[in-house]
Amino acid sequence: MEKFSDLKAILDQMNVDIEKFYQKNQNAAGTRLRKSLNELRKKAAEIRKEIQDERTKRKTEG
Repeated sequence: MEKFSDLKAILDQMNVDIEKFYQKNQNAAGTRLRKSLNELRKKAAEIRKEIQDERTKRKTEG
């Protein structure tokens, strides 16, 4: 569950930069958004792998 909290934290951090980029036209916020999206992608891939490993483990045990 900790990894899901990490995803939520990344999304919460992005809210500020979304506002700055789209409403205040700050280009640096766009750079931070792209970085955050990359972190989000990596964290999501970790969670996907963890879920797949757990499913495989359950199949072999059952």
